[in-house]
Amino acid sequence: MKQLSIKLRLSLLHTVAMTIVVAIVLALLFSISSSEVLSNVRNDLEKRVNESFNDISVLNNELIFDADFFEVQDGIYLSAYNDDSLSLLYGRIPYGFDYDLAFAEGQVRDIKVGEHNYYVYDSRVLVDGHGNLVIRGIISYDDAEKEFKTTLRIALVLLPLLVIMTAIIGYLMSKRAMQPVSKITNTVKEIREREDLSKRVDLKKGSDEIHVLAKTFDELLDDIEKSVDREKKFTSDVAHELRTPLAVEKMAIEDAMKKTKPHSKIYDDLKIIANKNEMMTKMVAQLLLLARADQGRVKIQKEVIDISELLEALCLEFKELAKDKGISLEYAIDKEIRLKVDETLFVRMINNVLENALKYSKPATTIKVALKKEDDFINISIKDEGIGIKKANLDKIFERFYQEDDSRSDNSAGLGLAIVKWIADIHDAKISVISKENEGTTFSFIFPGIKR
Repeated sequence: MKQLSIKLRLSLLHTVAMTIVVAIVLALLFSISSSEVLSNVRNDLEKRVNESFNDISVLNNELIFDADFFEVQDGIYLSAYNDDSLSLLYGRIPYGFDYDLAFAEGQVRDIKVGEHNYYVYDSRVLVDGHGNLVIRGIISYDDAEKEFKTTLRIALVLLPLLVIMTAIIGYLMSKRAMQPVSKITNTVKEIREREDLSKRVDLKKGSDEIHVLAKTFDELLDDIEKSVDREKKFTSDVAHELRTPLAVEKMAIEDAMKKTKPHSKIYDDLKIIANKNEMMTKMVAQLLLLARADQGRVKIQKEVIDISELLEALCLEFKELAKDKGISLEYAIDKEIRLKVDETLFVRMINNVLENALKYSKPATTIKVALKKEDDFINISIKDEGIGIKKANLDKIFERFYQEDDSRSDNSAGLGLAIVKWIADIHDAKISVISKENEGTTFSFIFPGIKR
């Protein structure tokens, strides 16, 4: 039950409730109908017997019975008995019925003869010029019960069809009732997938609880969008304002270092400050890029380029840097692979990943870069044998300012991989990361090939 959607649960509950109600109503109706049918049969019997008194007369001391008395009307048999001798004088009785059944005046008795069931009603009447007669009425209620059972069977056959119709109607009603909820869900998914806070549920006018929820949700999105926009603007403004003082600070440090004796304590302190200045400058540049990207102010200029040559050039550049750290860089690049990308951003994305690989690799290890075409996709992978990333933290590494631990915080603001993720997204590339602690990390980029 917990696995089912709300629509199905509502439909199921509606169907079960309606089935129970219909079953109870049918049971009551048939119970009442059964009693009512048999009661009507008894009443008809009594009425027919009492009316038959008018069919009896005396002529010349002889009993005269009208022809209607002998006829079987509405399944009722009439017979007249002598009150003294209890002998049958006139009339008809059903085949196989006992002629000598004892009288019980004024009572409707239920008599079973073989496989048949009868109601018997006896009534005494005084006939002028003759004396007392006993008029007996007999009727079989088998047919009434048979009709009732037939109706019951039809109802039992129709009940499953009624349940199915109830389920279908209930599902359609639930689906219609849940449409606003589906719209809210789809809006949330679209906001998450596209990271577009401008989307709104925007239901039509309504005053029910779901419409109130949607309206409240839209108002919340308005507040969140305004808050995020203020944060983006603040980040952009701060990053922009910091560029000038950092540049001035860098010039002052370089000037002071020229006037200071190398390897002295002051010189070493200035060098530390210069490194921090460089880190801050890089962080501000990254912040400014991300802020502009959030605001849609980064100009993306895609063009078809030979990424095989570009990636090989980057590998050769980093190969020298890796050599200085005692690390090998190997690459296997398929030739003449072309992609439509923004060259500057593509280079920045690869550089960021290679810088991380170089930074966290151990001496005497190898960094492997590969580029190959697989069907309609282009696959780029960068594998190192460094300190790795904890499994629990793999889904966090693309968050801004995220740093796994102190070993990764050296001269890093935690923005490099956030930029990598943004660049990959605008190129419709999928990133996957495989990593094991103390064994290494592999970044894979899958780009859609150029459509011809």
